[in-house]
Amino acid sequence: MHTPSESLARLPAARLSSYYFFYFTLFGTLLPFFGLYMQSLGFSAWQIGQVMAVLIGTKIVAPYIWGWLADQTGHMIRWVRVCIGFATLASVGLLWTHSFEGVLLVVALFSFFWHGGLPLFEAYTFSQLGSQKARYGKVRLWGSIGFIVAVLALGELFTRWGLAGFPWVILGLFVALWLTSWTLKDQPKKESEGTDNRFWGIARSPVVLSLLAVSFLIQFSHGTYYNFFSIDLVSYGYSKSLIAGLWALGVTAEIFVFFWMVHLFSRYRVRALIIASLVLTLIRWQLNIWGVESLSVMMFAQLLHAASFGLFHAAALHLIDSLFYGANRGRGQAIYATASQGLGGALGALGAGLTWTLGGAMLSYMASSFAVLIGLMIAWRWLRPVTV
Repeated sequence: MHTPSESLARLPAARLSSYYFFYFTLFGTLLPFFGLYMQSLGFSAWQIGQVMAVLIGTKIVAPYIWGWLADQTGHMIRWVRVCIGFATLASVGLLWTHSFEGVLLVVALFSFFWHGGLPLFEAYTFSQLGSQKARYGKVRLWGSIGFIVAVLALGELFTRWGLAGFPWVILGLFVALWLTSWTLKDQPKKESEGTDNRFWGIARSPVVLSLLAVSFLIQFSHGTYYNFFSIDLVSYGYSKSLIAGLWALGVTAEIFVFFWMVHLFSRYRVRALIIASLVLTLIRWQLNIWGVESLSVMMFAQLLHAASFGLFHAAALHLIDSLFYGANRGRGQAIYATASQGLGGALGALGAGLTWTLGGAMLSYMASSFAVLIGLMIAWRWLRPVTV
């Protein structure tokens, strides 16, 4: 038997961190630049919104399917490799298609597999951390570093050479992610971790339902930011390299949250952290309306990404893993991904495309603010019993 400290010492931290690095380097390529790439192909705001909705919306179905397979077989890393391998093959389609319908189809294919891998990997990471899951942040922060590397390096690259090479960058990063998955070993399934029929009983509990609702709403609110933040800044004269710097600033702030996660969870309850993140997110979207012409205001708003994503995500995952464990771990992470990044992200992208078309930044960010306000009321009322 190994003590917790010995188990943590044996944790393949570098390999886990490498996977997060390449996974979120992909995000750092897609979120800031995919909208601009599609705009360069002549897509309308509504078409961009639809593609981004499909990119994110596959998380509604994919995580649960792959999570169920992993829970049944106990081989999480095997299914991660399958998911990323097929995603890599599908991403080749971006090299030759430039039509709205073609891009939409390719995105639907690669995102179905790509999004299936992360909840499995999150569950695998938490299973490796065991009782020291508060240290998840120090592994996960390498994903944020990968995001920063992507936006800074590619911001400069695309500013100098244009966006024609965007599909090749996506393919190369998928290949790197798939190769990284082969450096990890599956954890043998324990005999005591058979299928647990209590899964749906836990999933229907008030705490879980309220957390999923809040997760949906905060992710929905990010639709405008993820899909149109770069486009909005371009219209105000910001350069691509400066826009990349602002994206990087937001993720840098997120890194500090992950780094100090152990300290935060030792001092504050999850409910308090979630409420704080919602309040700061509301402030952020209002600043994106009224302060877009000021670089200093935009810099401050980007620092609030530490709350709107980093703090909320860390707190929500901490709570989910406390409620779903053992044979339910994979599906527990999957329903969180489905409700938040999946359903919330897809409807947020569609809503952003529609509101941006009808009323521009003002209407889109006001809709985002309203969603956060509803989430804040739900968290205040129904997350009160949470004691972890």
